[in-house]
Amino acid sequence: MRITEQAVRELVAAQFPQWADLSVRQVRSAGTVNAIFRIGSGMAARFPLADGEIQLHKEMYAARLLFGLTRFPTPEPIAIGEPGEGFPLPWSVQTWLPGTIATDDDPGESDAFARDLAELIAGMRSAGTGGRTFDGRGRGGVIASHDEWVRTCLRKSERLLPVPLLEKLWDRMRELPRGSDPDVMTHGDLMPGNLLVAGGRLTGVLDVGGYGPADPALDLTCAWHLLEPGPRRVLRAELGCDDLEWERGRAWALEQSLGLVWYYETSNPVMSRIGRRTLSRILSPTRSGTRS
Repeated sequence: MRITEQAVRELVAAQFPQWADLSVRQVRSAGTVNAIFRIGSGMAARFPLADGEIQLHKEMYAARLLFGLTRFPTPEPIAIGEPGEGFPLPWSVQTWLPGTIATDDDPGESDAFARDLAELIAGMRSAGTGGRTFDGRGRGGVIASHDEWVRTCLRKSERLLPVPLLEKLWDRMRELPRGSDPDVMTHGDLMPGNLLVAGGRLTGVLDVGGYGPADPALDLTCAWHLLEPGPRRVLRAELGCDDLEWERGRAWALEQSLGLVWYYETSNPVMSRIGRRTLSRILSPTRSGTRS
């Protein structure tokens, strides 16, 4: 699904006339779920690239839950737009967070950034689930339930990745037990493109619509998406992760990254490269016979 800047201008003018005189310009990114447009200097409009009206309202609810919960800024929901000329789906408006994403300013060697991530994860967990549990969508439930998808990814990756080594690793990881850890509140997608950084520190968190109950190991994917071995150990120590939780986090990172490499090889090379880098970090301790 596509939308032009002119179509966004017309939708904004028709539905939110108070913003009709503000500039509209598209934000180029490697994101795969929404097209993003800045409205003036302080707002961002998000147009879903696939149908999902119910999901849009859930994302707005999740963003409200997380807003102000930690010291790290997150977008504040402002409004939901209606389908109109030039775009057939509901869309949303939120505050714009300025900054540089971690894809463009790598904080992977920063211990301070690792401590910031640990503070963020602990702060998100602190809200409590209110009795809710994982809703069954995407990652965050039982690792083994993703086996069919991972097998597909491995078949698609034979010319791209060391598939025998990855398959052997997955065969072990898919059997990891959940243990007694209850669901906690998680961001669900702590990847480089969703984190703002400056000077090796975390300055903001984006794409917060997935904030909800899940396996506490899910947000540990950031350890391999973002961190080199030293800061990764800092993150683990700050959160006090035991061996099982830490290894489940590594398994979630493996499951996600296997899909990124082949699926986005030509359509979104940035995402494909992120997947490759994460897999390299995951495999490094395997090759050396240690875990980190």
